[in-house]
Amino acid sequence: MTESAPSALAGHGIVYFGNDWFAENRTSSHHVATRLARRLPVLYVDSPGMRAPNASGRDLRRAARKLLAAFKRPTRVADGLWHCTVPQLPFRRLPGVDAFNRLFGRWAVRRALRLAGIRKRISWFVVPHPGVHAGRLGEDLVVYYCIDDYAAHPGVDAALIAQRDEALSRRADLLCVAPPALLDAKRALNPQTVFSPHGVDVDLFAQAQDPATPLPALARDLPRPVVGYIGSIHEWIDVPLIEWLARQRPQWTFLLVGHAHVDVSGLRALPNVRLAGAQPYPSLPQWSKAFDAAIIPYRLNRQVANANPLKLREYLAAGKAVVSVRNPEIEKFAHVVRLVDGRDAFLAALDAAVADDAPAAVAARMAAVADQTWDARVDAVLAEVAARLSPNSPSAVRP
Repeated sequence: MTESAPSALAGHGIVYFGNDWFAENRTSSHHVATRLARRLPVLYVDSPGMRAPNASGRDLRRAARKLLAAFKRPTRVADGLWHCTVPQLPFRRLPGVDAFNRLFGRWAVRRALRLAGIRKRISWFVVPHPGVHAGRLGEDLVVYYCIDDYAAHPGVDAALIAQRDEALSRRADLLCVAPPALLDAKRALNPQTVFSPHGVDVDLFAQAQDPATPLPALARDLPRPVVGYIGSIHEWIDVPLIEWLARQRPQWTFLLVGHAHVDVSGLRALPNVRLAGAQPYPSLPQWSKAFDAAIIPYRLNRQVANANPLKLREYLAAGKAVVSVRNPEIEKFAHVVRLVDGRDAFLAALDAAVADDAPAAVAARMAAVADQTWDARVDAVLAEVAARLSPNSPSAVRP
């Protein structure tokens, strides 16, 4: 640990329920946990996926691997940061499976906490489905850091996830909400709710403006202008829109950086589209440097309406002109982002964006997120946590 935490947190550690630690896509779950570990000991618990299980051999093999992993000692992955896995059998609707998952998972986490030497603890949930363990791990405080409308994700057991999300929202001693569109609904469930938007690694993405930053080999000598996208390509990405844009501007290059979880054969067939696949997070400024403009081509659905996209702040921290569909969080940056409705408007905005590289415009975009670092976000939340741990605070832990 290299940075201090509020004194009220002295002696505490955090058991942190997040996404797959080893996933190629670095999410807010990873950014927050990494910075928490610089201030307090953290046990990062890989939580099971949210999609509804099926009776496939893949599910059975995956469940077996996780059960075996639960017996291993927690692994130290960084200073102050340990990692373990919570097991879960699929087919939780079968009698006894849900009870087994809860009891065995709770035993595995308590064991990992003991082995990591974390005695006084705070539980911190970034996903709702492990919330069944909230208040049952000997913790002094329960934090729910809600970063998405989880029940709106494609392929999940929506009814179960919605129920777990509501239960954890009510149970939390501190409920931090990243998407502004969810804030009012969460406050109606829990008065201990605070707005906690995403941050950005300002110093990392500023490297995109450094002349010394190299371009990746695949991004060199591309026909310009280059329209870029960074992020996984999931169901909520409007792939037909990207295909249409690429056809309308065949002399441009469309460079997409991220793992494709959906069919992108139409994109692969276009000669002016480059699919770079998933890339290491520290290399993203190098890819961003190649962009003349960056896009956020979301489909307009419930999930997107409640999204708080990391890529928005990362594009801006890199100084890049951005064209995006609308949602409440993105609209906060309307002074530095081109917001559009419909395909024709998207194309017209791109025509303007690829030429918007004046130094003053670049500086304005970077300035828009300069004070929104992950470190600042984590410090603000830890101050809220400390206030609720203090017995003299009016916002102390609820009975």
